[in-house]
Amino acid sequence: MQMNKVTFLPHNREVEVPAGENLIRAALNAGVHINASCGGEGVCGKCRVLIEQGEVAGGISERLSAEDVAKGYRLACLSGVGADVVVRIPVESSIDVSVLNKQASTRRKATIKQVDFNSLKEQGLFIPPVEKIFLELPPPDVQNNMPDVTRLIEYLKLKGNEHKLELTLPVIRKLPDVLRQNDFKLTVTLVRPVRDDGKTLIIDVQPGDTTAANYAIAMDIGTTTVYGQLIDLSSGECLGEYGDFNGQISYGEDVISRIVYAEKPEGRKRLQEVVVATINKVIGEILRQAKVDHDNVATITLAGNTTMTQLLMDIEPRYLRRAPYVPASSLYPPFCAATIGIDINPKVIALLYPVVSSYVGGDIVAGVMGSGLYRSEKLTLYLDIGTNAEIVIGNKDWLACTACSAGPAFEGGGIEFGMRASKGAIEDFSLDPVTFEPMLLTIGNIRPKGICGSGLINMTAEMLEMGVINNRGHFNRDLNTPRIRSNNGIWEYVLAWREETQIDRDISLSEPDIDNLIRAKGAIYSGCMTLLEEVGLTMDLVEQIILAGGFGSYIDLDRAMTIGLLPEIEADRVTFIGNGSLLGTRMSSLTKRIRKDVVEVTKKMTNFELSETPSYMSNYVAAMFLPHTEIEKFPRTKQRIEGRGRQ
Repeated sequence: MQMNKVTFLPHNREVEVPAGENLIRAALNAGVHINASCGGEGVCGKCRVLIEQGEVAGGISERLSAEDVAKGYRLACLSGVGADVVVRIPVESSIDVSVLNKQASTRRKATIKQVDFNSLKEQGLFIPPVEKIFLELPPPDVQNNMPDVTRLIEYLKLKGNEHKLELTLPVIRKLPDVLRQNDFKLTVTLVRPVRDDGKTLIIDVQPGDTTAANYAIAMDIGTTTVYGQLIDLSSGECLGEYGDFNGQISYGEDVISRIVYAEKPEGRKRLQEVVVATINKVIGEILRQAKVDHDNVATITLAGNTTMTQLLMDIEPRYLRRAPYVPASSLYPPFCAATIGIDINPKVIALLYPVVSSYVGGDIVAGVMGSGLYRSEKLTLYLDIGTNAEIVIGNKDWLACTACSAGPAFEGGGIEFGMRASKGAIEDFSLDPVTFEPMLLTIGNIRPKGICGSGLINMTAEMLEMGVINNRGHFNRDLNTPRIRSNNGIWEYVLAWREETQIDRDISLSEPDIDNLIRAKGAIYSGCMTLLEEVGLTMDLVEQIILAGGFGSYIDLDRAMTIGLLPEIEADRVTFIGNGSLLGTRMSSLTKRIRKDVVEVTKKMTNFELSETPSYMSNYVAAMFLPHTEIEKFPRTKQRIEGRGRQ
C-alpha cells in the first residue's frame, strides 16, 4: 500500500496516510484541529486549508472563490491525499505556541491482528478437522464381491491408514449408486474426532474427485447481529462474508428481555425459529457470493453468548437470569445441523462452542481460542466490549473471567442523539483550544445525524482535556462560547447547528449523556480491577490487552484511557482482533488443535460473578469520575490535564 507524508503547518506535525486518504482525517490522525461541523460533507466551508507544497485531489467547492482556489486554498474534507503534501492551517497561523501545545496528541489505535495461515502451517496447526479424500476402489467381481461398505472401509484402512471408521445411515443409502456413477472413483468426506480415542465419521460420499471443493461455515450468533464466513478448507481463505440483524431483536433488544419473552407460551419456539431464519439468510448470502453449492459445505461452527446458545438449541433459558445463574450445560455434543432447522447439506455436522457461565458464553471462549490467548506466555487482559462487557485475565497456565453490564451507551443507547456506527454518525471529534469550535467527522463524510460509540468517547476525552467539562462530566459554564447552553434546564454542548445536520435539529451532547458514558466505562474498568484483585494481581503486571467487539478498531486508545474506559498501558501492547467470536469459529474450522484444546480451556476458566463479589461496588463507585476518583491511576492523563491548566 502506497503511503504519503502530510506535514501540517504551523504545528510542524507529520503523519503518514494511505494514498487517497481524506485530508481532514489525516489532520485528526496527526492531532491537528481544523474547524468543521458538517461531518466532512463540504457544506459548512470551515475547513479551509492552504496547500503550500504538493497537490491534493479535489477540495474545490463553491465555498471557495476562484481567487482562493488560485492561491492554493482547498476544503480539507473534500481533498484526497495522492502525494507528499505540506498543508498550512490558516486560522492557526498566528496563535501563540503555548496554545498550539494544547492540541490533541496523535491518534493511536490498537494494532489489528490478522490470521496468519502460513504461520499456522509452520506450527503444524493447519489441520482442518474435516477432510476430503479421493479414492479409486477396485470394482467387485465374482471372486471379490464383498459389500460396498466393507469395500470402502477396508480400502481406507489398507491404502489410507484410516482406522476407527463409522458411517451414517444416509451415507450407506447413498454409497451403492455413488460407487457406480464414476467407475468406483469417489470422494469421501471424513470428520476427524475431537478426542484421540474417538472415531472418524464418514459423513458423505461423492462421485469423482471433489477434493478441491471442501468448505466450512463459521458463524457468530450475536444478540444484535449474526455474522457468517465461508472458509475454503484447502487454502484457509475466506470466500464470502455477510452479517444481518438477529431476527430476535423484534422480541427484545437484550438477553434479559429475550429470556422473558421465551417464558411466554410458544415464545421459546418462536425465538429459535427466527434466529435460525437469520442464520439461513446469512448462509444463503455467503454461498451466493462464493458461488458454492450447499452440498460442498462439510462443517459449520457456531458461537454465541450463553442465552443465544440456549435459544438456538431450544433450551429453557429462564434460570440464566435467576440466582445462582446456572446454564443448562457447558458443553454441547456435535450434532447434525439440519436437526435444528439450518438449511444446509443434511450431512453437515455442527459444532457449538462451549460456555463458561450464564454471562460468559461461547463467544468469549471462541475469542480466547482464536486470539491465541490460551497458548500465550504473556499475562493478558482480554476485553469484549458491547452492551455487556466480558473480561478474561490470564495466560496459557490459568484463566479467570467475568462479565458486567455496561449498558447500551457504546452502541448509541441512552444517548439523546446516539446511534449505531453507520453513515452520518459522528465518529471523531476535536476542539479548537481558543474558540472551542468543533471539528467533526462522520462515517461516510456526510452531514451528521447522530453520535456513535467511538465519537462519544473521543468527545468526552477531548472536552475533559480542554477543560470544557470537569471530572464529573459537568460543563464549564464560564467559557465564552455559544455552543455551551442550557436547554430546558439541561446543560449541553452543540456539536452541529440545525442547518448543518440531516435531522433538522441541533445535535448536542448533554450532561446526562456524559453521565451514561461514565456509568458504562465505570462498569468495565471496575470489572477489570475487581477481577485482577480477586486473582491477587495489579494492572502493572499485565503485559498486553486484547480488544474484541464492534468498535475496537475505531477506539483512540489515548482517549479511551483518558476517560478511564481502559487502564493506562502503552499503545503498542494493545491488540484488536475484531469479532472474536467469529475469529474463534473460523480458527476452529481450520485446525483440529482448537477443537481438542477447547474443552480443557473451558474447564480452566474460573468464573467470578461480580454481583456476588463485594469489592466490585467499591471499585464501581470509585470509577464514576473522569477518569477516576484516584487520578494517580492515570498518570499520563493527570499530566496532560494539569499541564494544560498551567498554560
